[in-house]
Amino acid sequence: MIDVTLRDAHQCLWATRMTTAMMRDIAPRLDCAGFEAIDLIGGAVFDVAVRYLREDPWERMRLLSSWVTQTPLIIHTRGQSLFTFEFFADDVVELAAERFAANGMRYHTPYDALNDMRNLEIPVKAAKRQGLYVVGGLVYTLSPVHTDDYYTAKAGELVALDVDAVFLKDASGLLTPERVATLVPAVKAVLGSRPLHIHTHCNSGLAPYVVLQAVDHGVDVIHTATSTLANGVSHSPTERVACNLRRRGYEVPIDLEPIREVAERLAYIAAKEDKPVGTPNEYDEFHFQHQCPGGMVSNLAYQLETMGLRDRLNDILEEAWHVREDLGYPIVVSPFAQYIVTQAVLNVVGRDQGRRRYDTVPDEIRLYVRGGYGEIAGPIEPNLYDKITRGAPPITERPGSRLPPALDRIRATRGPFASDDDLLLAAFYDDTQCGALKGAGPIDIECPIMATPLATLLKEISNRPSIKSFHFRHASL
Repeated sequence: MIDVTLRDAHQCLWATRMTTAMMRDIAPRLDCAGFEAIDLIGGAVFDVAVRYLREDPWERMRLLSSWVTQTPLIIHTRGQSLFTFEFFADDVVELAAERFAANGMRYHTPYDALNDMRNLEIPVKAAKRQGLYVVGGLVYTLSPVHTDDYYTAKAGELVALDVDAVFLKDASGLLTPERVATLVPAVKAVLGSRPLHIHTHCNSGLAPYVVLQAVDHGVDVIHTATSTLANGVSHSPTERVACNLRRRGYEVPIDLEPIREVAERLAYIAAKEDKPVGTPNEYDEFHFQHQCPGGMVSNLAYQLETMGLRDRLNDILEEAWHVREDLGYPIVVSPFAQYIVTQAVLNVVGRDQGRRRYDTVPDEIRLYVRGGYGEIAGPIEPNLYDKITRGAPPITERPGSRLPPALDRIRATRGPFASDDDLLLAAFYDDTQCGALKGAGPIDIECPIMATPLATLLKEISNRPSIKSFHFRHASL
């Protein structure tokens, strides 16, 4: 089992706002629980740490490496895009891998949002040179072209890159028990001795059962979250999944006692900070059509409300489904989730104003259709292709190869830098963001919430009827 509490779980339920200080008391407990690895940073977590928390993510890596000493920490990236929506030059990606290792990361889980394995060539090779254990991602979706044969072919491409293992990344919780029964054995047959992971979310409510069925069909590693930050659009709860697997006769080398202590602390932080805890989602067939991640749907509803279009939510989600069909079935994961929904909004609003679909097209959609982000899985109708691209030529080369080396230019125009970590921050962010981050100073690792005396905690808890199962053991603080 791999724990995702410190990265993906709070990204899903707390808008990525778990601070390093909040991790200080719980990370050592996760460390001694027996996980294969602990997911720490990557994707939106890196970006939010810089832009909103004003915490240096490189410093977070170093701090957590000093608190977590038994279990490898995971750095999770979007392949050639690293932590953003844009591609970076090869020299930036290679230096990033070096700094991951230097700052204590031991486990790398890169993926590409289009499953174009050319976009993983440089990230995988660079990470392997630094001695990182590399688990390459296969991003799962539902469409007529994303068949078991499609995924076995992509798994073969990952094997050719010499990854150590492969993970099925199901960001929208679309996997079903029926699909697991065919997909998992097919991919396993390609991997040989390499382990297969499953990383699936609870959007549809099926994930806690899906992971059990996946193990029955051969999955070796499952990704779960501490119960307080599980369910909803997060992952399956570690405690329940471990117990269910044991009831099925599996040996699960996880100690649940420290995880229960983590759950208690997270419940208290959630109560004090007015943050949600995970609750199971109801099954909704519509989700398997529009496939939008849960957080995106709630954000879209809010944005539409500010525009006076709240009653058009279902129309836009319906249109998002058709946009995917039109554009060759891009996977509804960042950044394409955002691009698809944006185009759907433009089509719906444009139709209301008497315009035709795709009369207004964002530059990102034009670049995608030309192949600028990588291989497109399905066909695009020729007339629509011509309308969107306006005659611009298709792009066939590896996207990263189109970018000139960047590090010397950044050193010359924005340097000197105190470290290569700062050089990379300059590659990712402008001077305003970098300056604000540095101006915030070192990360404050003192968490005043958890410094409250035990007697006070117990009194507060007893006055909170919503926290019915919260209790402290003698060794809790």
